[in-house]
Amino acid sequence: MQTGGSTRAGARSGGGRLDGKVAVVTGAASGIGRASARRFSAEGARVVVADLDERAGKAVADEIGGLFVRADVTSREDVEKMYDTAIGTLGRLDVCFNNAGISPPQDDSILTTDLDTWRRVQEVNLTSVFLCCQAGIARMLEHGGGSIINTASFVALLGAATSQISYTASKGGVLSLSRELGVQFARRGIRVNALCPGPVNTPLLQELFAKDPERAARRLVHVPMGRFGEPEEIAAAAAFLASDDASFITASTFIVDGGIHAAYVTPLDGE
Repeated sequence: MQTGGSTRAGARSGGGRLDGKVAVVTGAASGIGRASARRFSAEGARVVVADLDERAGKAVADEIGGLFVRADVTSREDVEKMYDTAIGTLGRLDVCFNNAGISPPQDDSILTTDLDTWRRVQEVNLTSVFLCCQAGIARMLEHGGGSIINTASFVALLGAATSQISYTASKGGVLSLSRELGVQFARRGIRVNALCPGPVNTPLLQELFAKDPERAARRLVHVPMGRFGEPEEIAAAAAFLASDDASFITASTFIVDGGIHAAYVTPLDGE
């Protein structure tokens, strides 16, 4: 990965770090998932694009020469079929990037969030990771190991007065689940890491915050780099964790957030 304040890590391909690997990316029709599918492919992987959105998912798969699988990641049957299709078509399973997630506007303060919204967010953001890890690990054990990357979030590490209570709780669960699995399967050839993006310039963030300049500014002031991340920057981190360059990294909380988790006071422009 490239480093530096103004460098975009997704600006270059990585030169084949994932050659020969088969990767399944959930939520791959847009945002971080789409950028990661593209990056994994550029790094040499054969990519399974998994999403509910058939039109957008097929477009991504066609673009990168990958395989599209329609999957509801809250369904055990769909998850099992997703991995079986990957192995049946491409012969193996090396990387699971469990990235699908939602953050509906109804998920707000604990005082206003209804139980149905709470349960739906938990199902998509946390139960799906459980199902994907359960099915993925079982198959990886049969194929000599692999790398599992679960999308958590910087919000699992911080408190926020502008709460999305179920989203935050679900991402905290992803952190703990990933840590546990990373330790449990470390000697069996499987690495499990939680990727924690900061606020990223995706359609989801744009819908929630960026359309309102005041809400966006309230968040940006806390980011030392002074901007939202780009999906390609998160994809670069995911590609690193997927690759053998990360062979001694497991059970980690891998933070890619522009420094927000470490900030007490952020710099003024020009400081």
